[in-house]
Amino acid sequence: MSTTEQRVAVVTGAARGIGAATAVRLAAEGRAVAVVDLDESACKDTVEKITAAGGRAVAVGADVSDEAQVEAAVARVVEELGAPTILVNNAGVLRDNLLFKMSVSDWDTVMNVHLRGSFLMTRACQKHMVDAGFGRIVNLSSSSALGNRGQVNYSAAKAGLQGFTKTLAKELGKFGITANAVAPGFIATEMTKATAERVGMGFEDFKAAAATQIPVQRVGEPEDIANAIAFFTGDAAGFVSGQVLYVAGGPLN
Repeated sequence: MSTTEQRVAVVTGAARGIGAATAVRLAAEGRAVAVVDLDESACKDTVEKITAAGGRAVAVGADVSDEAQVEAAVARVVEELGAPTILVNNAGVLRDNLLFKMSVSDWDTVMNVHLRGSFLMTRACQKHMVDAGFGRIVNLSSSSALGNRGQVNYSAAKAGLQGFTKTLAKELGKFGITANAVAPGFIATEMTKATAERVGMGFEDFKAAAATQIPVQRVGEPEDIANAIAFFTGDAAGFVSGQVLYVAGGPLN
């Protein structure tokens, strides 16, 4: 068994969508995967898909914005799978609205999950990476980091994660730890379906309209993002750190 196959990965927001696709992809590459989400029971399908293919996975319920829950979750991962050296901060929520309609709760909820959650998870996992002399951190940003109407909270959080990523790369590089961000464009998930509902469009029509604005003429799938994350978490990416990769089917400017 290679060292890569022995590594333990933690993927947050992994019950569905991009997180689930990432957990399955990393397991296929030999990682043991902690499938973390707010509702532990919701992780069942992802875990079963991994174990049915012969992989190792455990479902872990945790609110990533809660310090005590994060510490308990990581401790459980260490006990059941081993010390994590790969972390994918994918957990996210939407509370879309125009600025003048946005509540303080809408703002705080998005900041707490995306930014506070990524901070807490990274802080809890990095000690294990430092001890191992190896680590891979991937944070999920978004094309919305460049600005998107009705998402002032989400855009700010996703832009913040890019700065967070670059700083982690500078602080942790000497310990053999890389930090990178993946910024998806339009990906067909439950979150984009919710956006379609917000603007009053059927999801298929919404996807078709989006595809016309994308150079490759299709919307993305969760597996497209999982592919990029798989690269960043592998041995071959050891000299790539502090980068933001837009996975959006074409340039965004």
